[in-house]
Amino acid sequence: MAVHEITINKHAILPPIISNCDKEFLERMQRYIIVETERVGCTEEGPADEYFIIYRNVFDKIIEHVTAYKRVLTSIKQEYDSFIETIKKGQRNALYLHGKLKVLAAEPTTLIYHRKRAAQLEAKIRVIKANSLKIQMQLSKLRQLRRKCSEDEIKNLTTVVNPARPIPGMTLEESVDLDTLDEYLIRLEEKYEEVKNYSLVKYIPHMRKTDLDEETVRALRRRDEAEALNNELRFRFNELFTNGEYESAAIFAVNSPRGILRNMATMKKFRSAGKIKGKTLPLLLFFEALFSTSRAARKSVNAQLTVEGIKCGLAEKRLDLVIHWVTRQKLTFSEHAGDIICQYAEKEPYHKSKCLALAQIIYHECGLHKKAVLCLCKQGQIYGAMEYIQQCKDFSYDDLMNIVVMHPQVEFIYCLTKPWKEKQPLLSICRIILHFFANGMKKAGLNLLSELAKDGKKTMEEFMTSDLFCSLTDWQDLANLCFQQGFGSLSNDIISILRSQEGVSEIPADGEVNVMEHVFW
Repeated sequence: MAVHEITINKHAILPPIISNCDKEFLERMQRYIIVETERVGCTEEGPADEYFIIYRNVFDKIIEHVTAYKRVLTSIKQEYDSFIETIKKGQRNALYLHGKLKVLAAEPTTLIYHRKRAAQLEAKIRVIKANSLKIQMQLSKLRQLRRKCSEDEIKNLTTVVNPARPIPGMTLEESVDLDTLDEYLIRLEEKYEEVKNYSLVKYIPHMRKTDLDEETVRALRRRDEAEALNNELRFRFNELFTNGEYESAAIFAVNSPRGILRNMATMKKFRSAGKIKGKTLPLLLFFEALFSTSRAARKSVNAQLTVEGIKCGLAEKRLDLVIHWVTRQKLTFSEHAGDIICQYAEKEPYHKSKCLALAQIIYHECGLHKKAVLCLCKQGQIYGAMEYIQQCKDFSYDDLMNIVVMHPQVEFIYCLTKPWKEKQPLLSICRIILHFFANGMKKAGLNLLSELAKDGKKTMEEFMTSDLFCSLTDWQDLANLCFQQGFGSLSNDIISILRSQEGVSEIPADGEVNVMEHVFW
């Protein structure tokens, strides 16, 4: 028996033979681990939670594959899960206790400072009481002396009126003039009213001073209570924030009494948290809670927070949230907010129409009518823009010309230069073309000339006969410009229309001068 055992020990033991099924299963598990690790972005020092989830899933699949050891492996997995959960709970408790320890460590120092300050204040109160007693005794003596002097003056008072005494500040001639005396009386009455009003503002009765002192004490008490409440709310908020419960912290902040935590400081705190992989941005959680409660709180979110919220929503590609905030919630709109949405529209052409519609709402609420019309034009809503212009009635000739320069669309220009719903044209097509060429916008001017050339002489005649802004000289300049740019037919049409107009052949000025002579020749 011993010899047989020795013989066995001398020979190498062969490894177990793995079946093809097991081999494929192991390779599949290995690929699963590699793919999932790369997908969640784990590194060798990556977050433990993602590793734990990946390997827990692998362990479950191994248990299902190896049926013979299923009960044993299940028990082992349960023990590991329990152990890992205990470790996580210990980490959370340690983080919480660390924060509490910091607070407790600061309490002795704070208590020492409070006691020292209390001793200083008690010493100051004793000095003030001593000074107050001394002043009260002096005031009592002064009142007695004043009362005694007043009684003596009343006894010895004799009123003697000297009618021959001159009026101070007036000559003898002025003192006997009724008009001068009336003016002097008016000045005295005005001065009396001024002194009276000044005394009401400068001085107050003694009883009123007591009421004001009591009101000051009440105001200080309310301030102290508010400060204590503020500190308490901040401690609860910081506790949630430190534990990583950002959603609960955001809800707590926006629902704080009197909106103590609905401010820029809280917003900056959420911004400092940064991004967390696999979770919603904490700053976005804050704005979602803030905007969703603005209507219920019956208080609009201020302009600065509104702008920051819109920036955050667009940066996170959540245009749906921005649309909901702008159309449903109580926000304070500003030009800056509209400009941000317009800039986003240029970066994201797919959402351009939605963004321009949102910006148009904001500009309209802010009274920025030119930018609102531009948004409508960029959406292709030319008739909507015309209706907006007609209803607003705040557009001047220069405003409309500026809009045309910023958005030189032919269809929009035609609408502005033709009668609209039985109303006169708002601009002149002649001046628009001349303005384009004068300001280096040659391409826009040529596009407009091409459209005019297509429409023919009849359309040009309609423009010229309904033009309220241009003189004959302006139209002659346009004809010359058309000829220079290669639109000879259009130039001839303009000259022909000018010749056919009644009363344009001669205009007398310094004699009989034919202002259309250059046309006829």
